[in-house]
Amino acid sequence: MNTQKPSLFFAAALFASVCGASGVEGAIGRGAEYLISSQSAEGFWSDPQMPALTALPLWALSGAGVGADACRKAAGFVLSTQRDDGGFYVPKPGRGGSGLGNYNTAVCLSALFESGLAPAGAMLKAREYIASSQLSGDDTMAGGFGYDKISRRRYADLSNTSYALDAMARTSSLEELRQGGKRVDIDWDAAIAFVENLQKKDGDDAGGAAYNERTPQAGSETNSAGRVSLRAYGSMSYAAVLSMCSAKLDRSDPRVRNALGYCEKYWTLDENPGMGGQGLYYYYDILARALSAAGVDEIASADGRVIRWKSELAEKLVSLQRDDGSWANGNNRFWEADPVLCTSFAMIALELCRQ
Repeated sequence: MNTQKPSLFFAAALFASVCGASGVEGAIGRGAEYLISSQSAEGFWSDPQMPALTALPLWALSGAGVGADACRKAAGFVLSTQRDDGGFYVPKPGRGGSGLGNYNTAVCLSALFESGLAPAGAMLKAREYIASSQLSGDDTMAGGFGYDKISRRRYADLSNTSYALDAMARTSSLEELRQGGKRVDIDWDAAIAFVENLQKKDGDDAGGAAYNERTPQAGSETNSAGRVSLRAYGSMSYAAVLSMCSAKLDRSDPRVRNALGYCEKYWTLDENPGMGGQGLYYYYDILARALSAAGVDEIASADGRVIRWKSELAEKLVSLQRDDGSWANGNNRFWEADPVLCTSFAMIALELCRQ
């Protein structure tokens, strides 16, 4: 006799209906074939000066459990970009930075850890680099992370911070292998203070989070006091949820509840709320990682629907896959015209949907 609650049984049946050869598993397989076929002979994808663009396909293929040779080549390439300071990046002194060192290192560390194809020593050095990149001080940037450890200006944003916090939380077990010296970690209290400062406290987008407090293109509005107040939007609100979960806050914490409340109010898979088509595949990726980390299976939408987000996201992504197995965004903001980037994001999201 089936003792499952009807709603749970329905959810399982619905998910199974998109998981056949033409559904999730088939979509992941076709995406993997596309990535493997588009890898360079040297092991990288898209741009050899951006190791993260190779790490993301490595992450996706590792999660799919396919492409062993491609994964080994990719891991070898990523490891070849590690600098003496522990970061994975290609220096670009003319830009006044270090080749987006924080972003590249955080993504590469997570991907290498998930692949199981990197020596612990290399990953421990990367943890040191990330920890040393966290901003200190007493302003609103303190606790956060920007694109570069070395920069012409003091800068941090929620996207880079969420990648850094995820990488440090994901790889914390590596510190058991550190021989001699103090274990390396970040200031988690300062990190959460940075995230909380970007979370809107009132207004229509209360609970959501902004990219940072200085970047106009994040979307802004002027309040009654005449001050510019950056508005929250979808992907950053999920980045806030993921950051809080990385810091071991759970769903009972009011900050997490408020962020999830924003996500429920503005639930959609047709756009990145507040940004339209910009960063749409990053939105799918961060949504899946954040809700999985928070242990959320259902979303209560503004119109009262109970949304089983894994089934809905899986169905959406399957419907968007192109004939060659790739995904791509017609809006090139945040490099999303690159099918390698979008395919990696889509596959990572789909892999979380099937769990």
